[in-house]
Amino acid sequence: MVIKFGSWLAKVKLRKFIIMAWKDSLQYTSSLKQQKNVIPELRILLIDENRQRAESLTSALNNSRYKINHLANPDMSLLKQVDEIQPDIIVIDIESPSRDILESLSTISHYNPKPIVMFSGEKDTDTINQYIESGVSAYVVGDLQADRVKPILDAAVARFREFQKLKVELSDTKQQLASRNLIDQAKRLLMKKRNLSEDDAFKAMRKTAMDTGQKLDDVAKTLISFLNTI
Repeated sequence: MVIKFGSWLAKVKLRKFIIMAWKDSLQYTSSLKQQKNVIPELRILLIDENRQRAESLTSALNNSRYKINHLANPDMSLLKQVDEIQPDIIVIDIESPSRDILESLSTISHYNPKPIVMFSGEKDTDTINQYIESGVSAYVVGDLQADRVKPILDAAVARFREFQKLKVELSDTKQQLASRNLIDQAKRLLMKKRNLSEDDAFKAMRKTAMDTGQKLDDVAKTLISFLNTI
């Protein structure tokens, strides 16, 4: 019997290559699973006038994903602190929040939204409502208990993310509705000015969008501007 040594050696190399590739694939998959299981650390900007209370809050968050990486005094500019530090969460622990803080929170919520947790002794309903409307995710009245801190932060982060998701969905829905209205308006103008059927008007707009590489609503805007001048 004649053994083709070169062919046999090639098959052995190919088998080894396949086995190595399979092992690498398993290691890569395992690495991805481990990365997914890693909970990212969330950096906290803490606004507190009482250092002892701040230390208690820091201790309560030991061995959690929340890390207080900056402590600021309420008298310092909140907007400046947020701009410089770019925290993941803002925690405010003061007896009676000032009007400046309220206005700063409104600005942050509008331009650079983040989960905001406020611990305060202020129990007035109107005041609480004002802070919630300004973007506070969780407003907690009363003495701060160590075992409640992490669950409160968890709930605030979850609520914030859900609210942001709803805002994006609402914005997308409004944009889709606005685009549809533009397309309908342009279609009606084409039907009137060019004596086209609804189907032909839409096909003409769609062909223009494909030929020019534009979005259909951009074509509609151009058509509306042009057809309204003739």
